Amino acid sequence: MDQVKIGKLIAECRKNKKMTQAELAEKLGVTDKSVSKWENGICLPDAGNMPDLCKILDITINDLFSGEVVDMKDNEKRLEENLLEMTKIKEQRDKELLTI
Repeated sequence: MDQVKIGKLIAECRKNKKMTQAELAEKLGVTDKSVSKWENGICLPDAGNMPDLCKILDITINDLFSGEVVDMKDNEKRLEENLLEMTKIKEQRDKELLTI
């Protein structure tokens, strides 16, 4: 997953909805600094916020993880790719925790 690309998608969708970072943050119960960090690719939203974020922005979770609106004909392939990448990231983090 490309955090910067995901952040750009969040910013683009938010602006298309004519919302400020503060307005989006209020709807999600987070700070505007959190939204800024997402949009700048510093970090990702918490998993618990992702469904509401996607609903507000009218995108799918797959779009969010892809960092772009996915064409429906490519949806299944991209979903698979995103799931595999998430699994790899989790495995890496698990290994890192075991070596601490």
